[in-house]
Amino acid sequence: MNYLKRLSSITIILLLALAADTIAKEKPLKIYILVGQSNMEGQADLRVLDYLKDDPDTRGLHETIFDTDGNHTTIPNTWISYLTGGPDGDENGNREVSGTLQIGYGTQFRRDYSKPGTKIGPELGFGYAMQQFSREPVLIIKVAWGGQSLNIDFRSPSSGEYPKTESNANQFDTAEKRDRIAARTGNRYRQMIAHVKHVLSDISRVYPEYKSRSGYELSGFAWFQGWNDMVDRSTYPTRDQPGGYDNYSKWLANFIRDVRKDLDAPSMPFAIGVMGIGGPIELHEERYQQIHRNFNTAMAAPAHLDEFKGNVAAVETNQFWDLDLDAIDKKRGKVRQKEGQLKSKHPDHENADGSMSADDIKAFIQEYQKHLITEEDLALEAQARSNAAYHYYGCATTYSKIGIALADAIADLEARRARAEANKSRRKR
Repeated sequence: MNYLKRLSSITIILLLALAADTIAKEKPLKIYILVGQSNMEGQADLRVLDYLKDDPDTRGLHETIFDTDGNHTTIPNTWISYLTGGPDGDENGNREVSGTLQIGYGTQFRRDYSKPGTKIGPELGFGYAMQQFSREPVLIIKVAWGGQSLNIDFRSPSSGEYPKTESNANQFDTAEKRDRIAARTGNRYRQMIAHVKHVLSDISRVYPEYKSRSGYELSGFAWFQGWNDMVDRSTYPTRDQPGGYDNYSKWLANFIRDVRKDLDAPSMPFAIGVMGIGGPIELHEERYQQIHRNFNTAMAAPAHLDEFKGNVAAVETNQFWDLDLDAIDKKRGKVRQKEGQLKSKHPDHENADGSMSADDIKAFIQEYQKHLITEEDLALEAQARSNAAYHYYGCATTYSKIGIALADAIADLEARRARAEANKSRRKR
């Protein structure tokens, strides 16, 4: 009997030791935060996902999200909570959708929630890439709304109130306008922080297999925004001049500091998706080139500050602009231009004398387009484009490449941080 008691005690000790070892080996859950405006929402439709197969950088993603029978599958070991605007939302008009990462976590605009979602954004490529890097459970918290600015909507506490300047003074004409802008200022920032904290307070609500004993780590933040600020002449009156967007750089640096402070994550890696609408600068109309160049420089600027070196990265997204779709879009621009010239009886074009009727103009444009835009062009558009140019043509491949690049940048920053901590630990010994 004593022998059995002793054996039982030894067994219990061994089991406890094994359990302790298992717990020690469990890593904290990696959590990544994705934030921005309409292009972070994602505007690519389900029907253009097959285009992913045509690019070696996204072919693996396509093989992951579709099985051999063409049915939709999920990104393994990856979950998402996504807060955005939508019907039946809370008092702010917001709605959360959550679950395993798959198709459907793009824009929720006009979505029928009785059916699966049909849109994607950068989140799908991001989650896929993170799984390639870590092979560990991953939780993505995505917060995005269309048409939001950094200067007002995402303005963080350190940037203070939205400034009244001579160029935007008309926005402050009445007390009602002042109150409306005051209410908007920083509202999306506050909602973003509140939602992240809400998810962190009960992770198992989104990721049922979460083990609280292992904890979590805020492993990275990706920012993909910019259009509303770039086109805002009021806030950036000298935007076409050197330094015209300096305030954006200042406010984005404040945003990074405030996010880290408010989420108690002082060393959280941060990736800036530098806006790339229109592609490389030389492809833009000459009159817009300086504006795009200035804004891109301003977006990337925080990554070059001494305090952010090695923990903030800028990802140029213009490298993922689809040049084939862009070439077709430029042809469509010529068609629109020609139609305008005919209707206005432009002296250098075919209807200079005004003799063409509306039906004549329509027939002319149809024939003009037929010669300019080929059947191959139309087939490619149908396969790859599902939205406007300012939404990267709603191209799933472009959005996925951006998501992969943001994940790659954050993974690199994570690796640098791990090396620095390891070196610091060795020095202490």
